[in-house]
Amino acid sequence: MRSYTLHLPFECRPGEAHDLDRAQLVPDGFSGAAFAFSVLWFLYHRLWIAAGLVLAGLCATALIGYGLGLSPVSGTVITVLASLLIGMEASTLRRWTLARNGRPARDAVVAFNADEAEAKAMTRWLDPTRTPAIRPGATFVTGHAEAPVIGLFPVQGGR
Repeated sequence: MRSYTLHLPFECRPGEAHDLDRAQLVPDGFSGAAFAFSVLWFLYHRLWIAAGLVLAGLCATALIGYGLGLSPVSGTVITVLASLLIGMEASTLRRWTLARNGRPARDAVVAFNADEAEAKAMTRWLDPTRTPAIRPGATFVTGHAEAPVIGLFPVQGGR
């Protein structure tokens, strides 16, 4: 099963159906298409800044490898590793771009495929009695304001 995030504009309210045509579901996890097509995948999804950064990173990696005189085998290995990184982080960059453009993650669902995720997300969004899993501007409070806590533990120290 895969998790998906639902991205909607700030002005959309739970229970309203008229803005759902602008909704986008972003799958979490590795993207095989982004691994194989890197910059083209970003351009297809209209992620212009991310496409430019990925292209600049790949060009810089190639130039550094050429400048260091690396063998073609090591250059291929480095390119494959860079493509693996791109495939793993492509969804994160897509979520970042959507949030930057005023479409933050408003809900998250777990489903077997995109169709099931869309059905679940729309059903949950149209239910007026339910609040979304992810609220815009949500902060997480640990309960102890006097000392900073690192990690997911509610209090500082152990048992």
